[in-house]
This record gives sequence, structure tokens and C-alpha cells, in this order.
Amino acid sequence: MGGLSLWHWIIVALVILVLFGRGKISEMMGDFGKGVSSFKKGLAESDDMTRPTAQIPPPAAQAPPPAPAPQAEVPPAAERSDNT
Repeated sequence: MGGLSLWHWIIVALVILVLFGRGKISEMMGDFGKGVSSFKKGLAESDDMTRPTAQIPPPAAQAPPPAPAPQAEVPPAAERSDNT
């Protein structure tokens, strides 16, 4: 007595069909599907906005480090002539 049998559900479905009509129910389900897809799209866009995007330049675009400047060496003979 506490549960609904198959016949009860069939009668409830028929009443709903008569009240709303076949076209109205399919229209509501279509709107529901559009709402769900819009919600999923919004979630995907918010995830894209919250993710940090690291901009790493490709290796070819980086400039090579500058070469060290050559140091002029003084020959030992020039140092001796200055000290004499």
C-alpha cells in the first residue's frame, strides 16, 4: 500500500502528457539541455582564466650570452724595461 506500482506511474505520466502536451515537454527538455551545455561551457572558461599561463620563449629566440672581453697581456720583457 505504501509504494507506487507500475500502473500508478503510467497514470501519472498520462496526466502530465495531457496537461503539458507532447511539444511542450520536448521544448522544456531542449531548454534544459541547452542550460546544461551552457553551464559546462562556463565552467571550462572559468578554468582557463584561473590557470596560470607561463610564457617561455623557444630556445632559438634566446640570445647567446656575451663573450668575455679578451684581456691584453703585457710581455714580460716590457715589464723589465720599466723597472730598470
